[in-house]
Amino acid sequence: MLEQLLIFTRGGLILWTCKELGNALKGSPIDTLIRSCLLEERSGAASYNYDAPGASYTLKWTFHNELGLVFVAVYQRILHLLYVEDLLAMVKREFSQIYDPKRTVYPDFDETFRQLKMEALARAEDLKRSNPNAVAGNAKKQAQGNNKLGFEGGNKKKSGGAAKDGGGVDGGDDGNGRRSENGHSNGNFVVAKDSNHSSDVNGRQNGSPNVGAFDVHKLQKLRTKGGKKVVVDTAAKASKAEPNKKVIKKNRVWNEAATKETKLDFTDHSAEDGNRNIDYVVADQGESMMDKEEMISSESEEEEEEEENVGNKRKPDSKNKGWFSSMFQSIAGKANLEKSDLEPALKALKDRLMTKNVAEEIAEKLCESVAASLEGKKLASFTRISSTVHAAMEEALVRILTPRRSIDILRDVHAAKEQRKPYVVVFVGVNGVGKSTNLAKVAYWLLQHKVSVMMAACDTFRSGAVEQLRTHARRLQIPIYEKGYEKDPAVVAKEAIQEASQNGSDVVLVDTAGRMQDNEPLMRALSKLIYLNNPDLVLFVGEALVGNDAVDQLSKFNQKLADLATSPNPRLIDGILLTKFDTIDDKVGAALSMVYISGAPVMFVGCGQSYTDLKKLNVKSIVKTLLK
Repeated sequence: MLEQLLIFTRGGLILWTCKELGNALKGSPIDTLIRSCLLEERSGAASYNYDAPGASYTLKWTFHNELGLVFVAVYQRILHLLYVEDLLAMVKREFSQIYDPKRTVYPDFDETFRQLKMEALARAEDLKRSNPNAVAGNAKKQAQGNNKLGFEGGNKKKSGGAAKDGGGVDGGDDGNGRRSENGHSNGNFVVAKDSNHSSDVNGRQNGSPNVGAFDVHKLQKLRTKGGKKVVVDTAAKASKAEPNKKVIKKNRVWNEAATKETKLDFTDHSAEDGNRNIDYVVADQGESMMDKEEMISSESEEEEEEEENVGNKRKPDSKNKGWFSSMFQSIAGKANLEKSDLEPALKALKDRLMTKNVAEEIAEKLCESVAASLEGKKLASFTRISSTVHAAMEEALVRILTPRRSIDILRDVHAAKEQRKPYVVVFVGVNGVGKSTNLAKVAYWLLQHKVSVMMAACDTFRSGAVEQLRTHARRLQIPIYEKGYEKDPAVVAKEAIQEASQNGSDVVLVDTAGRMQDNEPLMRALSKLIYLNNPDLVLFVGEALVGNDAVDQLSKFNQKLADLATSPNPRLIDGILLTKFDTIDDKVGAALSMVYISGAPVMFVGCGQSYTDLKKLNVKSIVKTLLK
């Protein structure tokens, strides 16, 4: 049974709801859909799953891009209603004919909707009678698509509004939604069957003698013959090579007497004090790049954009269209953009994003979302399709990379200081990404703002981790709390926070062991550390060099933290620290992939080896680099 159907504008004004249904939805599925899907450029998916206490909903939607309207249907996930998509299409067609921007209430649409619903139900029944196998296949496909859940749209901290009467959808609070995708790009579902093909496949699997099947006995004979031949040839070659190669092994002479000149320890103990003084001097490296405004040279970029525009004017939008028809279309405008019109430009943008190290899955979803937002819109005069798609993609990328909540750590530190408790930051990530080094960079930046910092050496697994952090602490002249190796990291972190509270430290930076996302024992220990200490910020440290692996790392980190958590509301990744950003040139796609898959903002960017090489993410620069 259909639970609810709503029509609202992109600004968040609800125009019509189905009074006939009148079912009170549990939780806030519409608000979560807006925050976690529509505002996050995930509208290319066909459905969205929302879990609430005592209910599980599936939401489907469609857009009228020319009028700026959104049509959303909500129903129980277990029902698998097959007429929802047809009903949404009919409602969209009928409502667009009576829509008036000056009107905010449409009571006369109730009777129209009742008739449309009866017509959609009748069509579904007729389809079920005429072709029951196809209906069963579609139901199975929909069920498998709805069960394909991820953490892209749920359990993320967002700030933004909900769709309400007269309100906006520019922000909102936390939502507990999960999204799913149906089989748009999944080729695992087969509706029709070919008898010849299926028998051929079954014959190969079961070993039945089909026409053209490979004979295993022949293969064994060939292997036997080949093996004998190889043995003979090898023996013959070895016999020929024996007289030429006569290697005599030399006897090793062991000298049991210890020599007096052996020196194993090369440490210069006399220069220890001098080295310490040098470390202290080196620690003062000037102002951190976090406090410097990054200047973007716009002249070269404008020239490149002009050259690209000139090149685009010379190229037709499609191979089937000539230069004159393409130019006439750009002058006269097009009635409504169709998906076939957008595909060439979207394919070029997808390839461009993938060359910039964006994960293929993310690039495909972004193009689907942009296509959904442009389909049905009217192309303005003197405007080309490629430039329209480019502008829509640029707007989408800026919206994704711009943080939706405050990332001002200094303000949060002072707020925690007023409450007389230390601000705790936990650094997590896979092996070898630079957690300890960038922790020291963050400590150096905080020290420049007169914030007292203490380090906590909770990497009790890797050899040399405590010594590495101790070296950074000595150079920065800040305290460090350590308990050595083979200790429980959660207990060490808890004791470090207690020590910071007693000593009056403002910030505690917790270093953790690097772990792969599939290592369940280490992920369980990390989940325990986060649950026991409840840090103010969980920073995921990732390399800017990764491509498709960024999606796997972040999604599985969030998945494991949620699955292994003992509390009903698990803590997930709050922010991202990108390292080695100075080594990637224009391959900046990892930033987009990580933000898209987790919803967490990029708070720091590491761009060098010194303590000052830490800066903020410049969203405009990243977007221009991605689309260049």
